[in-house]
Amino acid sequence: MRSIILILLLGFMLLIQSTVMDLLCIAGVKPDLVMLIVIFNGFLRGTKEGSFFGFAGGLLVDFLMGNFIGHHALTMMFAGYMAGWVGSRFYKESLGTVFSTAFFVSLTAQLVYYLLLLFLGIYISPLHALFYIILPTAIYNTLLVPFLYGAFYRSASRGLLNEKGF
Repeated sequence: MRSIILILLLGFMLLIQSTVMDLLCIAGVKPDLVMLIVIFNGFLRGTKEGSFFGFAGGLLVDFLMGNFIGHHALTMMFAGYMAGWVGSRFYKESLGTVFSTAFFVSLTAQLVYYLLLLFLGIYISPLHALFYIILPTAIYNTLLVPFLYGAFYRSASRGLLNEKGF
C-alpha cells in the first residue's frame, strides 16, 4: 500500500512541477519536486528503496516530460541511492542534515544529468549549465526543504507512508 501511495505522490509532484511551478520560475529555473521526494524517501528508507523509487520517479518524468527514456530514471536512481547512503550515516531528524543532503544530492544529480546530456551529444556550455541551471536548481530545491520535509517525515513515521500503512 505504501508503494502505491508513494508512486501517486511522485505523480502528484510531477503534476505540480509541470503546472504550478512554471508560474514560480525564478530566472528560468524551477525546483525539481520529484527529485525532492526521491531524496526524502532515500534519506529515510535507505539505498535500495531510494534507488528503486528514484528509478520509478525518473521513468515517470521520462515518459511524461522527457525526450530520452531513462535519462531522468538514471539520474534519480543515483540521487535516491546517494540520499539513502547519507541517511544511513546521519541523524534523520536534523534539519541541517536534510538541508545539506538535499543541496549536495541535487547538485550531484544535476551534474550527472549534464554528463548524460554530453554523452548523448547535447552540448551546453559548462559554465552556463553550472551557474544558470545546476546551482540555482540545487539552491531552489534546498529552499523548499523546510516546507516539505516535515510533512514527509511525519507521514513516513506514522502516516500513510509508514510501513504499517495507516
